[in-house]
Amino acid sequence: MTPDEYCQDKAAKSGSSFYYAFLFLPPERRRAITALYAFGREVDDVVDECTDVSVARIKLAWWRTEVDKMYGGAASHPVTRALAPHLEAYGITRERLLAVIDGMEMDLDQTRYLDWPGLRKYCWHVAGVIGEMSAAIFGHTDPATLQYAEKLGLAFQMTNIIRDVGDDARRGRIYLPVNELQQFGVKAADILDGRYSPAFSALMAFQAERARGLYREAMTALPEADRRAQRPGLMMAAIYHALLDEIERDDWQVLHQRISLTPVRKLWLAWKTWVSGGRGLVRRLSR
Repeated sequence: MTPDEYCQDKAAKSGSSFYYAFLFLPPERRRAITALYAFGREVDDVVDECTDVSVARIKLAWWRTEVDKMYGGAASHPVTRALAPHLEAYGITRERLLAVIDGMEMDLDQTRYLDWPGLRKYCWHVAGVIGEMSAAIFGHTDPATLQYAEKLGLAFQMTNIIRDVGDDARRGRIYLPVNELQQFGVKAADILDGRYSPAFSALMAFQAERARGLYREAMTALPEADRRAQRPGLMMAAIYHALLDEIERDDWQVLHQRISLTPVRKLWLAWKTWVSGGRGLVRRLSR
């Protein structure tokens, strides 16, 4: 298996919405974004799959060393070997890749976030910075596009947090800010024990409005000149925003299940956004 095939297999097996957007890209850009996605999956898996925190720290330290080796021309892992040829072409910097690892390490250091500024910092490390690198791979002519991409990454991460409240609770993590749990009268124990209530529904509606606000900010920031180049990100936005709507229609029943869209629906949303150029989506999500 070649490094590119390894990354392709990693992306395909994940079942992620991102994979559907990659299918529409030209081969070179598709290889680059798939390698970047695989990098994110590898370091994320370290935190999710290692039950021993000390082992997870050792593995993340190894990845930091591997990033340095990649920029020195001596990558050894299939993911870094696949990513290495694209670093210069798409301006993928060591600092941004290390920022992603910093975000994964935050999961080892804390399982709660006091307020939105603290959670936002975490979201930038694990998603916003990846959005910036992805936008560069998709292609842009206006620096403002990176602001759009950062906001979109934050919106995706907030959607993930809303979807995964139950899954995260089973790992002992609650990403919803502590001060907002207090504001809505939701106890951490209620989430950890999977107890629904009107207060929990109100809390989730509040989080969803924050996510929708981030989608609006992203769409407003996207320069018209780069809209067509950024269609892969817009395809993901169509899928993620539809997922957010689906969760709301299901009355925020996220504590005992993981709500998702079918692969056929994801592909349909991706194709429709690609064909339309994303103009209608940008207009709709900007409202």
